[in-house]
Amino acid sequence: MPETKKSSHRISPKKLSNLKVVVLCIAAATTFWILNALNKDDYNTVVDFPVELIYDQSEFVAVSGLPKTLEIEISGNGWDLLRKYFNFNNDSYPVELSSPAAKNYILTADLKRSLGEFLSPTQLISVLQDSLKFDIDRIKTIKVKPVLDSLSFAMAKNYRIIDEISFSPETLTIKGPSSIVDSLPEYFPILLDEGRINKPIDKVISLDVPDSLSELLQIEEEDIRVKFNVIAFLEGNKRLKINKINFPKSVTLENEDIVIMISYLVDERKVGELKELEFEAVLDYYKRNKEDSTIKVQVKPMPDYLDKVVISPEILKLNYE
Repeated sequence: MPETKKSSHRISPKKLSNLKVVVLCIAAATTFWILNALNKDDYNTVVDFPVELIYDQSEFVAVSGLPKTLEIEISGNGWDLLRKYFNFNNDSYPVELSSPAAKNYILTADLKRSLGEFLSPTQLISVLQDSLKFDIDRIKTIKVKPVLDSLSFAMAKNYRIIDEISFSPETLTIKGPSSIVDSLPEYFPILLDEGRINKPIDKVISLDVPDSLSELLQIEEEDIRVKFNVIAFLEGNKRLKINKINFPKSVTLENEDIVIMISYLVDERKVGELKELEFEAVLDYYKRNKEDSTIKVQVKPMPDYLDKVVISPEILKLNYE
């Protein structure tokens, strides 16, 4: 049986034990050196120290993100600097703003004295930023009128909204930064989200501001009630009696047997009245077009409850003997 050779690169247990002792000694020495070094004073470092802007949030609102840190150079004990560098148990330095909407920055030179006292026992050497910039605006409240977004609903064929659309409440209250609130239109679009409407609407709709402004604007009302009535316009047509006015004997229609028709939509509530009317196609010779010897048909009467009236034909040709 062949003899198995032992690896010449394998570390013996004794050498491994000695190596562990060496590593532990180096680690202990390094730790001792670090602890001893951190106990010394007169170290310098640059840190991003946390700051907090303090202002009356019932009167003002931040339009964009506020500064969270201030870059400063400090000196002091190693332990203190280490805590400040990594923000271990560091309270944010409070910067009070009495009129934040009047000016969008504060000079850091005005903060040095109080900041130095706040950092004690660490020494403030310098502030590396000239200023802290922010965008804070005064809160403003306005009233706007609701209006249906025409793209958020569709009527069924030949159906129309009658009377006025009613909203409850009649106005909406919007609150937010004055710079944004002042740029808003006086009407607030209401999304109905309905299609093929063929019956009265009485719907409660939840209110939301656009996603892009949801963090800045608030609507005090949670929902709004929308109500309106609809009617159908019915399709119809009639044959018209021709009534010639001011025609000389020498002038006739090119086609005296022509049939003139009108088609229309009629308010369903007025169908009874429509049946009682006698329509006629009035041809007034004095209103002819002299250039091409044509005359335009006028329908009488023409009640306001008719819509989309189409006359066929609308223009007639004259014949001169």
